[in-house]
This record gives sequence, structure tokens and C-alpha cells, in this order.
Amino acid sequence: MPTAPAAPLLTVRGVRKQFGATAALCGVDFTVQPGSIHALIGENGAGKSTLIRILAGATTPDSGEIVFDGKPYHPYDTLAARSAGVCTIYQDLALAPHLTVMENIVLGVEPTWLGGVVDWEAMRDIAERALSEVGHVGIRPEDIVGDLPLAEQQLVEIARAVAIGCRLLVLDEPTSALTQKDVQKLFALVRRLQSKGVSVIYISHTLEEVQRLCDHFTVLRDGLTVGTGAVADTPADRMVTLMVGGDVDNLYPHTARTPGEVLLEIKDLAAERTPHRASLTLHRGEVIGIAGVTGTGRTELLRTIFGLKAIRAGTIRLKTFNGPASPAQQWKRGMGMVSEDRKDEGLAFSMSIADNLTLTRMSFFVDPKLQDVSAESWIKRLRVRCSGPRQEIGDLSGGNQQKVAIARLLEHGVDVLLLDEPTRGIDVGSKAQIYRLIDDLACKGKGVIVVSSYPPELLGTCDRIAVMNRGILGEAKPASAWDEHSLMMTATGQREG
Repeated sequence: MPTAPAAPLLTVRGVRKQFGATAALCGVDFTVQPGSIHALIGENGAGKSTLIRILAGATTPDSGEIVFDGKPYHPYDTLAARSAGVCTIYQDLALAPHLTVMENIVLGVEPTWLGGVVDWEAMRDIAERALSEVGHVGIRPEDIVGDLPLAEQQLVEIARAVAIGCRLLVLDEPTSALTQKDVQKLFALVRRLQSKGVSVIYISHTLEEVQRLCDHFTVLRDGLTVGTGAVADTPADRMVTLMVGGDVDNLYPHTARTPGEVLLEIKDLAAERTPHRASLTLHRGEVIGIAGVTGTGRTELLRTIFGLKAIRAGTIRLKTFNGPASPAQQWKRGMGMVSEDRKDEGLAFSMSIADNLTLTRMSFFVDPKLQDVSAESWIKRLRVRCSGPRQEIGDLSGGNQQKVAIARLLEHGVDVLLLDEPTRGIDVGSKAQIYRLIDDLACKGKGVIVVSSYPPELLGTCDRIAVMNRGILGEAKPASAWDEHSLMMTATGQREG
């Protein structure tokens, strides 16, 4: 007789959640099989974050049913969810950086002697076993978590989940700040956990990762389940269609254009630590990409050009202006920058959309009505999903926040745009809009420099691409002269660019 299919480890039926007038979930259905890696995908604002907060015990659904391991599941807080075997690791890691690795691994469930005294020897044993399970013997139980690299901090969180007997691990954008080498290590770890019977919900905006790692997928759109299936049987363009509710034609638009006058020229530029040496010329109507692995100096190069890092050697010429300048001076001269860190540097999260858009143009007297007029214009042009210009920027999805960050540069009227990882952590629909915006800016005579860890977007959007390796910027060559393989080989120093 054929074997009956195993019952799902997790079943979500008709789950709804309302926040005031906003319906975050409108009846989500979702199942995860035992020992599977299941991708949960969708645009920003689709409901993914609300769903995983419900699974994590951080939010209570208004209605619907959740069954975990054959039993009704309704955790009253995050500790109850973890005790049931459901562990969530968010994009912003939830660790105590001042505590040791072993203290973090047992945080909230510390082993104690009778009388409540912490059993430090048992704590160390638990930490060592958990670290061994995740395959990392280089992390010591007594290491201070805040001193570890980000990838190792992530491993500590996963070790904590393993230590309490996790049955379902939820990973929220786990690779957004990792190097390619660390991504490979994470994938190997996830597969190792799968081989031990752990099920994984994997949330990512990068469909290439989904196709390489996951068995099944579910797509959410506007708070509803709109598609599910086997990853191996579903092309990426079908997933994109489900996510956005229609076809995304020409994800990387690239209008034919002729470069004009020189806007920016840097020669033998060097700063403290990195960059060591960089030369580049940017023309009107041109998009130049900077490729390279994380930590090679790409971000530091943009920060040096913009005046956030002091110049140690070399020259910068912006239009008719020569020499180093402060960020305020660069704004006045027609240069703007979008940081890779939206939360801490790119935007003022407690302020409104209108305030963020006009920050660099504010005078002593601020006219809120004029602010709103400008903001409403950009909201309409860039299709920012919001309740209005006075909504706090922190309430928007990542993609809409990024549109506002770029719009601030356009509101200021800059000619040179420095964009550091402009599509990191945002959905495919928002990415397509930003790619179209970059193409439109170049067609209108702006000069754009894009730093990106994602080779396809550099190859698809840029006129020329230069590779950063160990602090040295190589020659900018036509995008047609590169492919993903040659970019990666050059970025890792395995061949000359």
C-alpha cells in the first residue's frame, strides 16, 4: 500500500489581522511540511511580517486557526512560542551584545541550581553542544556577542534556537547583510538543520536564493495567499507575477543614451583604511556600477566622495569645483547620497515623509503647506504607498522608504547621485520602479553611481561597471564586457578586471 502523506507540521487557515483601518492579513492560508524549507515571499506590505509576528507570539490574530504539530497553536508571548518549538530570527538580530555567547544562548531559560542560582557549568555545556550542532567551533561560549562579526552573531541566534529544541525555524531576510561566502555557509547550515528534521520558513526578496535553497513557496499579496507550490516546478517569472499581480515587463530598462559633459572626476583617491586608490570619471546621462564583495571599500569610496570620510590622497572634481568638501558643500554643489543604512543614516524615522523629503532644503522658516505640496508630487510620481505626506517614514515598507530617500535627492535638484545598495531588502515590484527611475534620471542628464552586491542589477542598469578589490578600484568597462562570472572572479581577486 502507498504511504499516506505526512500531516503538515504547521497549518494556518483563514488568519486575519487588522491594525486600525489597515487590514494586514485578510484570510491567509499557509502550510509547512515536516523537514521542508518553505519560502514565504511577497512585496513589502504583503503581510509577511505580520504573519511571522503571529507565529512568533508577538502579535495575536483577530480570527482564523493555526495548528502546530497537530495541536491548536496560540502562543500568548514569544517565550511561549519558543517553548512550543517555533523560533523566529529577524533581520535585526535580537541579541544582548554586552553578554557572552553562552548567556545569549540560554537567555530566558537559564539552567539553575535549587534556590535559583545560575549553573554556569551547565550553561557552558548547553552552549558548546548548540554551537557544535550549527557547525561552528570557532565561536567560544565566553566570547562577547557584540565583538563578533554579523554572520557569527546570526549563528549564535540559530544556536539559541537549536538549544531549546526548535522544530520550526523562521528566518527573516537572513542574507541581507551577509557576504557571498557567509551566505553559502548559512545555506549549508539550513540544509544541515533540515536533515535533522527541522522545518524552515525562509523569507527573502531574492528569488535566486529561493530557487537554490527552498522546496516549496507561498506568495502573499495584499494580506492574502495568492499562490503556493513546489519551487522546482515554478519559474521565477511566475513567482514575480504572483507577487505583483501582473507581469513585470523589462525588469531592467536601459534606454539608449549618449553621455555628455563630465560631472565628476576622481583621481588616485585614497582615505583612511579604504579606499587605497580609486580613479573614475562620471558623465551626464551615465550610470556607473561599483561591484565587489562586502568590506572591500565600495561604501567607503562613496562616503569619501561625498565628504563623510577625510581624503588622504588624490583629487575630486565635481563639475567646476575642485578639492575635498563637506557633505553640506557637496549638496550645494549638486551631489547627493543615499546610504545603505536607511534606519540609522538614510532617513529620520520619527519624522514625516514631507519632513524627510525637504530636510536638505529647509530654511529658517518652514512652510508645512509647501512641504506637503512637494511631498504629494513625489508620492504620486514614485507611487509611494502611504496615507499622506504627514505619515511617519518609519511606518512605511522598506521599498517605499527607499523611494523617499531617493526622492529627497531629486527634490534638492542634484546632478550626481551616489546610491549605496539602493534595492537591498525591498520587494521586486519596488526594485523595478527604482530601476526605471535610475534609467529615467540618466536619460534626463543626471549622473548616477550605484554600489550593489547583486551583479544582475549592475549588468542590467549600468552603462559601465568597475570592480573594487582590496580597496583598489579597477577600470570602469562597458557593462557588455562583463558577466556575473567575470564580475565575481575579479571581485575575489582571481583574475584581473
